[in-house]
Parts: sequence; structure tokens; C-alpha cells
Amino acid sequence: MKKKIDVKEYAGLLDEAIGKGILLNTQDQKFNSMVIGWGHLGRIWNLPTYVVYVRESRYTKDALDKTGEFTVSAPLSGIDPKIQQVCGSLSGRDVDKVKEAGLTLEAPEVNHVPGIREYPLTLECRVLYSQKQDPKEIPAEILEKFYPRNCGLPGAVDGRDVHTAYIGLIEDAYIIE
Repeated sequence: MKKKIDVKEYAGLLDEAIGKGILLNTQDQKFNSMVIGWGHLGRIWNLPTYVVYVRESRYTKDALDKTGEFTVSAPLSGIDPKIQQVCGSLSGRDVDKVKEAGLTLEAPEVNHVPGIREYPLTLECRVLYSQKQDPKEIPAEILEKFYPRNCGLPGAVDGRDVHTAYIGLIEDAYIIE
């Protein structure tokens, strides 16, 4: 069962949870979930949105680019250390995160990406716009701290594993009960 919510009423909880790591979920050939620590709730073009940032080298990026859909899952209370470890340090290219983290997938309402029962605050989103970061536009101190040169990863720009920002239209928001 799902309880529909006004996402604005959960803005504080989402803001607090993102600092500890919430989950960005995609579904292409298989379900994948990754911990994200950057994101924000807002409005653009007078639409409710959630913006996520994904590095060029991540497995999740391919699914996002291909399907244009994602869900965001946040806990209502504390984080689960096992989920954080599996989804924050292992790649979906190599492991089945559902099995490894013990995730319980919940069928979506609008898009094709499940939510996660263990992290019940769920936003179903459709990508409205995406933009790869330009390293030349990032302040030098931030660039050096977050994007070291010669990372050797696929998709690196000027030797740096930059992010793509995905502005997602929030098409549905609920708590999995």
C-alpha cells in the first residue's frame, strides 16, 4: 500500500537524508540502485522537480540516459548500513544489488522504476533535462577537491570524472506502507 504525499511537506526530511545518502534507482535491463549525496528538491518551468547528479563513469548513468526515468528512495528514520554499503560501494555492473542488500522492490505507480520498501519515501521522476558539467566552469578549488585529474575512468572529461545533472519531473510521490 502507498500513501500519496505532498512532497513539499517532506522537504526537510529529504534535505536531511541526502546528507547521509539516499538512493537513486534505475531500471533498464535490470534494477539498479546507488547511494547519492547530492540532490535537491525544487521547481523549474513551474514544475515540481528533483535534481540528481551522476558521474559519467557510473553504471546508473547508462540506464538514466536510455530510459529517462528514475525513482528516489529515502528512509523515514535512520539509514540501513548494509544498504548503504552495498549500494554505495558496489557497481550494478558486477552485482545484483537487490539480492546483496536485501532490498524489497515495490511496483511503481507511474514510471517503470520500482521503489524500495526499506527506504519508503519515494519520488517517481521523468527526466526533463540533463546537462554534463563543464570542468572549465567549475571553481578551481571545487574542481580539484571533487574532480581530480587523470582519474582514468570511462566518460572522463579532461581527465576528470564529472557529473551530469538530471532534472527530474516528480510525477508521483508517496510513502510505501
